[in-house]
Amino acid sequence: MAESVTTKTAREYRLKYGPEKPSLSLARIMFKAEKPLFNSIEHARTALRKIEGKSGKDNRTDTSLFINDDRPRNPYKLPATDESDYKPYVFKGHKRVAILSDIHVPYHNIAALTTAIKFCKKEKPDALLLNGDCLDFHSISRFQRDPRKKSFKAELDTFRALMEVFQKQLPGAKVYFKMGNHDERYENYLVQKAGELVGVEEFDFANILKARAKGIEVIGEKRYMKLNSLNGIHGHEYIGGISAPVNIARGLYLKGKVSAFQGHNHTTSEHTEPNMDGKITTTWSLGCLCELHPAYMPLNKWNHGFAIVDLDPNGEDYVMRNKRIFNGKIL
Repeated sequence: MAESVTTKTAREYRLKYGPEKPSLSLARIMFKAEKPLFNSIEHARTALRKIEGKSGKDNRTDTSLFINDDRPRNPYKLPATDESDYKPYVFKGHKRVAILSDIHVPYHNIAALTTAIKFCKKEKPDALLLNGDCLDFHSISRFQRDPRKKSFKAELDTFRALMEVFQKQLPGAKVYFKMGNHDERYENYLVQKAGELVGVEEFDFANILKARAKGIEVIGEKRYMKLNSLNGIHGHEYIGGISAPVNIARGLYLKGKVSAFQGHNHTTSEHTEPNMDGKITTTWSLGCLCELHPAYMPLNKWNHGFAIVDLDPNGEDYVMRNKRIFNGKIL
């Protein structure tokens, strides 16, 4: 039996956005982009459920797109929910990941970036994680903007040039782009200034990035990451951010209670605590790779740095190497 147009369209969208995209979120995108093919969000969602194997045996199509999940059933026929499906982004198939946080293009520090790249070249990572705030986006910030600063387009052009350096110097390393609070400025600006364009493919931030960096993987929606048993965030995912009277890593420990790393605060630190059973939990904060004395905060406690994580491909173990940079040298 030939597929209907709605089923074929649902298949195309599921393949495009991948299995991680929640069905309801994808249905909203389909409804907005494919009117009048879908007359409601629920109509689009029904088409997705069919190709995902969730609408009964008699309606199943290609089993390759079936999505199994542990979400609760609905025996009482409660109305559909807008609840989001928040899950971590799991790194798979990598043995060594280089982590560069808070580059803030075009306000990056050339000496610090050069030092980090030189070290990473020797380590030969098979993945590069840009852990948030890779771009600054000063011109579309909600804060007071300096008209003398580089434009939105100029920042994207600089990002493209930086990605060409990464791909040349770290060949074979898959690049992951974790959305930080500065990177999210684009989507916030779009929602506030031109909401009608939200959901249009050409204006999707992930597509804007991919047009300038082939093969890049974008991690959005404030998802935390899992590198084996090590968790990772940019640092803005918690409301109010991370702070502590001792150091940022301790603040992360108090919030997360698991071994984890973060950027965002531009400071290198480490904190370790054992529990009653002797199990050790360690948290790390990473230094930045941007200018250390910006006009909006010239005096601060920032430092340059980056990290390398070695992953056991057959288990959950890892080794974190958190590096501090001072005057172009690794400490």
